[in-house]
Amino acid sequence: MIPKNSIILFQGDSITDCGRNREAAGTPNDLCGLGQGYAMMAAAELLSTRPTDGLRVFNRGISGNRVVDLDSRIKNDIIHLKPDVLSILIGVNDTWHGKTSDNGVTVPKYERVYRALLDEVREARPSVKFVLCEPFVLRCGVVRDDWVEEIDERRAVVAKLAKEFGAVLVQFQSMFDAAVKSGPPEYWASDGVHPTAAGHLLMAKCWLEKTTLL
Repeated sequence: MIPKNSIILFQGDSITDCGRNREAAGTPNDLCGLGQGYAMMAAAELLSTRPTDGLRVFNRGISGNRVVDLDSRIKNDIIHLKPDVLSILIGVNDTWHGKTSDNGVTVPKYERVYRALLDEVREARPSVKFVLCEPFVLRCGVVRDDWVEEIDERRAVVAKLAKEFGAVLVQFQSMFDAAVKSGPPEYWASDGVHPTAAGHLLMAKCWLEKTTLL
C-alpha cells in the first residue's frame, strides 16, 4: 500500500501525458494537471478512497519521449519533485521512432540509460519506491509485426530492472493481451499505441492492483 503523505509521480510519454495542462503541473492532485488518462484515473481512485492520507499526485509525462528524453530531464521533472513513489512507463517511442524515422533507441541502450536513470534517482532519493510499467503495443493501427518482438525485448528489460531495483512491475502488455479476447485491439487502443478511454481505465485498475504490493 502506498504510504500516507506520499508524493506520487507518474512519468512517461504521451500515454502518461494524455493532454495534461502544463500550467497546472505544479499543483498536486489538479484534475487538468493529471491529464485525461490512466494516471488521472488511478489518482482519482486513490484520492477519493483515501481523503485524509495526504497523498500528492503529479504527472510529468511528455508526448514523444524516449528513455533518453526522460533521462535528460531527470533533475527538473523527477529528482526536484522528491517523489516517494515513482511510476515510469517508457519505451514505445524508442521502438516507434526507430521504425519510422531512424531516431529510436536500441534495446541495449534503452537498458543502459534506464538503469542509470533509476540509479541516479535512488541515489538522490534512497527511500523511493519504483513502479515500473512495461511498454506495450496492440496489433492494429500503426503497429507492424516487427514492432512486437522488439517491444517484447523491452518488456524483458523492464522486468529485469524491476527485479534488480525491488520495484513493482505492472504488466500492461499481458493485461491487454487478455483484453483482446473480449474486444478487438482497436477497442482498447485505436492506433495500437494510444489507449482509448476503456484502455486507460484498464491500465488504471491494473496499476492500482499492482501498487497494493508497495
